[in-house]
Amino acid sequence: MIARTDITGVILAGGRGSRMGGVDKGLQPFNGTPLVNTALERLRPQVGAVMINANRNIADYESLGVAVWPDSVPDYAGPLAGFLSALEHCGTPWLVTVPCDTPLFPLDLVARLANAAHEQGAAIAMASAREDDGPARTQPVFCLMQAALLDSLAAFVQGGGRKIDKWTALHKTVVVPFDQPGDAPRAFFNANTLEELRALEQR
Repeated sequence: MIARTDITGVILAGGRGSRMGGVDKGLQPFNGTPLVNTALERLRPQVGAVMINANRNIADYESLGVAVWPDSVPDYAGPLAGFLSALEHCGTPWLVTVPCDTPLFPLDLVARLANAAHEQGAAIAMASAREDDGPARTQPVFCLMQAALLDSLAAFVQGGGRKIDKWTALHKTVVVPFDQPGDAPRAFFNANTLEELRALEQR
């Protein structure tokens, strides 16, 4: 089995927030608390260590008492840049990623990803879930990966690669469905706009 202490978690908060009008997503309030705080509360019990990937307002994120690392590649290169920065600073055999804008992600997320990776002998485990009664689809920013994949990801990003699924396709990846009885139907709903964030609060 993969022990919780063998996994470092990273909260991805390094985006431009373009669809929120350019605001720093992680610092937007959700039920009176910044989104990053909510993510930290849900992720911390699931992993051995936590870090944050952020490119703005670094001091605000550092005030939470965890390491904060900006992208190591320029120009807001997307989630894979956050993956790469986290892998560069990961001190455990495994890394798991969660975005800051999905405040209801499962409290057993990491355990289920880790169990699937162990059982399948996979280098990567990725969540899958239905959204709004539609078909199940992968949730690539909820991703558990071996820290040893650093060189592979660095080469992919430096070569201009930006799509998570194109990189994960290079390695043995298991997709883990979160569609069991008791799984919250909105667990993977991400708020891309302030209106969606307010609507999620109402639910």
